[in-house]
Formats: sequence, C-alpha cells, structure tokens
Amino acid sequence: MSDAPAPTIPFSGLTRLDHVGIACRDLDASIEFYRRTYGFEVEHEEVNEEQGVREAMLRINGTDDGGATYLQLLEPTRPDSPVATFLDRNGEGVHHLAFGTSDVAGSAATVGARDVRVLDREPRHGTLGSRIVFLHPKDCGGVLTELVQSAG
Repeated sequence: MSDAPAPTIPFSGLTRLDHVGIACRDLDASIEFYRRTYGFEVEHEEVNEEQGVREAMLRINGTDDGGATYLQLLEPTRPDSPVATFLDRNGEGVHHLAFGTSDVAGSAATVGARDVRVLDREPRHGTLGSRIVFLHPKDCGGVLTELVQSAG
C-alpha cells in the first residue's frame, strides 16, 4: 500500500476571497479605525435582523470576476445573536472568512460531499441581496467559513 495522499479533485467553483468578517462591539468606531488607518470607505451598511447584526462592508479592491473583496464589520444588535456569542467568548476580531462563488448551492454541495458539514440546508439572505451558506468551523481548520453568491 502507498502512503501517498489521495489525489485532490480540483474545485473551480470558488472565484475569490469575498470578505473577512470582523466582530466588533462598536461599528462606528471600527469604521473610523479602518477609514483613518487604511483609507477604506464604507460601500454599504445594513441591519440583518435574521442574523442579529448591524454591518458595514468596506471595499478593499475589485477582482477579475467583477466582484470585490471587502472587510465586513459586524456589530450585534441583540445579545443572543451568533456574533454577540462570539464576542463574549473571544472578544473582537476575525469572525469568519467568505469565499465568492457563482453557484452557492452547487459549491455547498461539492464541499459537503468532501466531508465538510454545511450549516444551512438552503442558501439564505446575505449582505447586498447575496445568497450565503456557512460551513462548520470544526471541518474547516477551526475557521467559520461562508460561501457567497453575489446578487448581481
């Protein structure tokens, strides 16, 4: 028997690093820090009632596929939200990584077939009208991972 690792099946469904989600206690103060320190400006703000967060998307750059890469700042709007729980356990900092895809359901199925638990049965509403699913952090090297299909 060979000790060589099994060949990896290429997965071309992911198009970019869409965003890095950062949990914060004060969205306005965090926005000001990234504006003052790096010159990043807010491209979009919204409240996502389902996820219990007020969020801001700060555009970093554009990408070859017409998308962009962002920092997503997340402030909880209620104490039982996942971001509030994260802040209580870990303090402020990186909450998740998100990869862009042109087919979130297909990408989730492909990743799920590779023994990664997909936390959402169906894609749900995300920022800017996107469709999203989350992957279990215990199956992703300890990193909560999101797959994002842009609205446009």
